[in-house]
Amino acid sequence: MIIGYARISTRIQNLTLQKAALEEAGCEKIYGERASGRKICRPSLAKALEQLRPGDTLVVWKLDRLSRNLKHLISMVEDFTARGIKFCTLLEKIDTSTPMGRFYLNVIGSHAEAEWENIVERTKAGLKVARDMGRVGGRPRLMPDSKLESARYLLSLGMSARKVADNLGVSVPTLYRHLPASTWKVTK
Repeated sequence: MIIGYARISTRIQNLTLQKAALEEAGCEKIYGERASGRKICRPSLAKALEQLRPGDTLVVWKLDRLSRNLKHLISMVEDFTARGIKFCTLLEKIDTSTPMGRFYLNVIGSHAEAEWENIVERTKAGLKVARDMGRVGGRPRLMPDSKLESARYLLSLGMSARKVADNLGVSVPTLYRHLPASTWKVTK
């Protein structure tokens, strides 16, 4: 049996390209998921690996779709070899049933791990530059200072939490999270 595995890591990516290539390569079953290539525990990968029997082949579109961790990658391929399972990539044309395929796997696997480390370095550097420029990462706050000020004012007038939340376009739990009831000063 030929089993395919596809992986994406961001929300803007999709599995369509990989799945189409795996189908064209003759994969009878295809498992796909969104997860980091550095994560070792991935549900769909685990299901794909459970299906493999001696004589089967695991196919991925590109080597870094299977793993960006060289130690984990080599461990998996050694397990495949011990179990009589063939491993192939479509883009790099790696075939672990040959000595050159196993050699090339190590070279490309090292490259995938190095690329991951470079991505992490660039991300950290970019975040540091942004922080130094006064930018704050993460989602925009649901209750910026202007909304908090408005909420305090409306609550001080005796308006109910529900009406204040509706007026500001937030939920009641969000209002309470940013402005606990114990801080309200109601004047009548």
